Formats: sequence, C-alpha cells, structure tokens
Amino acid sequence: MKPADPSTTEAVREMTLERAKRVLRIEAEAITELIGRIGVEFEKAVEVLHACKGRVVVTGLGKSGLIGRKIAATFSSMGTPSLFLHAAEALHGDLGVLTEGDAMVAISASGETDELLDLLEGVKRLGVPLVTLTARPNSTLAKESDVVLDISVKEEACSLKLAPTSSTTAALAMGDALAVVLSERRDFQEDDFAALHPAGRLGKRLRRVEALMHAGDRIPTVFPETKMPDVIYEMNRKGLGLAAVVEQGGKLLGIITDGDLRRMMHRRRENVLDLAAADCMSKNPVTLPRSELAAAALRLMEERKITSVLVVDAAGILEGVVHIHDLWNLQLF
Repeated sequence: MKPADPSTTEAVREMTLERAKRVLRIEAEAITELIGRIGVEFEKAVEVLHACKGRVVVTGLGKSGLIGRKIAATFSSMGTPSLFLHAAEALHGDLGVLTEGDAMVAISASGETDELLDLLEGVKRLGVPLVTLTARPNSTLAKESDVVLDISVKEEACSLKLAPTSSTTAALAMGDALAVVLSERRDFQEDDFAALHPAGRLGKRLRRVEALMHAGDRIPTVFPETKMPDVIYEMNRKGLGLAAVVEQGGKLLGIITDGDLRRMMHRRRENVLDLAAADCMSKNPVTLPRSELAAAALRLMEERKITSVLVVDAAGILEGVVHIHDLWNLQLF
C-alpha cells in the first residue's frame, strides 16, 4: 500500500479542525443573537409558566422533540414540575396527560408542524396557556399562541444548511434561560436541588453534614475531669480517633486526638495517664454547623490536614462528629 502523502494528511487535518471551529462559531453566534431578543415576550413567558398551578408540558416533534425532552427535564430538576408530551403520540391518546392548570411549551422551527397544529383544539379547550419557541413568529402556531419566543438563526451549522444544528442549539439555550429564571423566581435553593437529586455525584456533593455525622451515643465524649485511661478507652470504643471534651449540658470545651496523645507522650516527662482530659485537650477544635455541605467539610479537612470535624450548634453544644472516611466513601470529587 502506498503511504499517505504527509502534505495531504496535514491538509485534511487542518480542514477538519477548521470545519469544527466553524460549526462552533455559527452555533455560538446563534445563541449570542438571542440575547437581543430577551424582552417583553420572554418576561410574559416567565409569568405564564410561573403562574402555572399544574405542570409545564413541553411538546415537539423530531429534533425539536428531542430538545423538548431535555428542556422538560431541566425544568423538573430546577423546581418547575414538567413532562414531555410527544406531539404525535398526543394525537393518539396521550393528550390525556394535559389537564386544566397546566401550561404548554411548544417547540417548532417552522411553526407549521401538522401534529402541533392538530393539538391546538385540545389545548384551547382546556384553557391551557401556550408558549411557543419558533423560528417563524408569523407562523400559524405562533399566531395561536399566548406567547412567542423567536429562536430563528441566520444559518444552520450543517454544511448543507439543512440539518437542525444551530437552530436546535438556540432552542435549547432559550429553554435553559426559561428554566433558570423560573428557578430563581421560585427561590429554588441548594437544599431544594439536593432533595431532587439524592443520587449521583451532584446529590452527594449537596448532602449536608447532618446526614453523615456520628451522633448520640456514637460520639466519643468525656468530661474535663475524666482521667486519661478512661479517655483512651472512650476513643478506642467509638473508633473515631478522638474524644470531645464537654461540660455538663454538652457544651464543647476541647478535643483530644490520637495525634495529640502521641505528641504528649513524646514530649512530656511525667506520665500522661496520670493527667485529666482538661490537661491534655486542644481548646480550639475545628467545628462546623450541621447545615454545612459535605463537600465543604471534606475540603476543610484536607486543607487543615485533619481527619475529623466536630459539629456544634449556635450555642456551642456538641451535636456530632464527621470523619473524613465517611466523606471519602461518598466520592465527592
């Protein structure tokens, strides 16, 4: 076999990279152009969806339908209950999922998709408000809609100017803009996000310290007057490599760790076992509130090079202990 001409190979490589860059430029420009269209109509769309007492039902067909599935998923994950309704299946019974109190978001580049137009009678009969994302604001679908968002693009990124590329990117970006603004209007917070994403890495990173800490009888605790043999017994019994020193009532006074014991035994001439917890404790232990994120707790431990953090309330009362192994097991990063 004749070896490839190096100059030809390099030319193909350059052409490949340039074409890829061209696609990204065209799609980036399509999104950038949407910014100038964010105005009264977008505000109306947000008001309609925010006022929805039911679900936001997203519909579309073909590539627009695939984009609609993602938009519906984003709505739901950010606090706006949503589902995707396939436009063709809706005409064969699935329209029954649409009820009074819902709102609909329709996606159609042409605004003349037959299946979507055939849905209009049922949508109007139920009094469901319709927000349409289309490249043709004067289309039939647009004229029958309550709100129209213009997602037209100058050109598709496809070299044939035919395949939906920059147009679907624009539709997806507009859907994301709606979802994010709606989540902010609903005051959607990290706690809400965590509740909707209990599994997966995102959910794990948003778990709170209170869900992971050792609490109650599992906390190794001693009093200031506790003798060191009993302190060591408590540390070994609870297996966290530390003992929290508290006063009556549970207020945290200090901490004694395995490392503290080793250093004291190396440094002191007198017998450490003759001392009390108050003589050996560190008085300023690292603490966190129970509401702190697990990811932040892990970052703090790694920065401070410690293996445990004590959890206290606003009054300094000991509530728990978080060990670094508990956080590593979550695979937060």
